[in-house]
Amino acid sequence: VQLQASGGGLVQAGGSLRLVCAAAGRTFSSCAMGWFRQVPGKEREFVAAISRSGVSTYYADDAKGRFTISRDNAKNTVYLQMNSLKPEDTATYYCAARLALSDSYYYSRDEYYYWGQGTLVTVSS
Repeated sequence: VQLQASGGGLVQAGGSLRLVCAAAGRTFSSCAMGWFRQVPGKEREFVAAISRSGVSTYYADDAKGRFTISRDNAKNTVYLQMNSLKPEDTATYYCAARLALSDSYYYSRDEYYYWGQGTLVTVSS
């Protein structure tokens, strides 16, 4: 699975962005998907995850209530809608995928096999 993330940019605090991750390959609908983020000098951290059907989702505490992960299996695409952005959300955001035998989500970066190239989100105060 090849992943291409886009949608990052510069936004003021309180604003919104929608990240898009487009996947190439026939197995997208069999993949659980996740979004992670990383700032220089820090570990890549979990943001949100979604099961292969889209029924189940899971969020990091800081993302709950502000971010929404969704997917469109017909378009091989996963989204991350980010609202009420804060300066501390500034990071490079990565989408990730892994084949899943069940309709589960995963929140550990070690459980993902495939990674996109990242898209930079900058939130100004």
